[in-house]
Amino acid sequence: MRLMHGLRFAVGTLSVFPVRVERVDREVAGQAMTLAPAVGLVLGLAAGLPLLLPWPPLLAAALALGLLAVLTRGLHLDGLADLADGLGSGKPAAQALDIMKKSDIGPFGVMALVFTLVIQVAALAEAGYPALVAACVAGRLALTWACRASVPAARPGGLGAMVAGTVRPSAPWLATLAALLATAALGLATGPGPGFVLPLGLLAGLGVALLLLRHAGRRLGGVTGDVLGALVETATAAALVVCVLLG
Repeated sequence: MRLMHGLRFAVGTLSVFPVRVERVDREVAGQAMTLAPAVGLVLGLAAGLPLLLPWPPLLAAALALGLLAVLTRGLHLDGLADLADGLGSGKPAAQALDIMKKSDIGPFGVMALVFTLVIQVAALAEAGYPALVAACVAGRLALTWACRASVPAARPGGLGAMVAGTVRPSAPWLATLAALLATAALGLATGPGPGFVLPLGLLAGLGVALLLLRHAGRRLGGVTGDVLGALVETATAAALVVCVLLG
């Protein structure tokens, strides 16, 4: 029953699905970030429905990713743009964080959005429905790793401060194992390609996100909500690319 609070918080934070969040504290936040990959699984299954229709692959991929943006309120894309502007400015941490808090979008943010979305659409058009599901899981698994105890918040307020350091040390490993098993089962069920493609895509997406997390942590001193959103989009893009290359 206690996990239901975390699941509701995860669904309410990471999607537009209507849920009643009855409790919000750091314990619940840790549960939510641990369960984030499960929300990614549901988002991928829902967003990928346009890929099942008899449309040109590129159009279907664009519609699927557009639906995914709607289902997530576009928050992760916004975080990607803000982080790109902050890091691209070359300013010290405090000034970079101030840039990230602004409501407008700068040239670095525009470039990051354009290139990331182009890569995602092009890769998804070739990779297909199962790869989108695995990529969505990879993106939310990055949140689990980014919120482990060794990663501090970059500033005292906001979503980043609420969830930073809340995930127990063993939880990322268990979540990763569960995600690998789920993507392997999905790959085998949807064949005929090799069953290892989706798990490797997931690991690649997670690996690229962790590299970005390390860089952002060094530059900013920790995570923010924008950093977390950027990790989701980066992991999603990387996972899709690797699924295409291996598939």
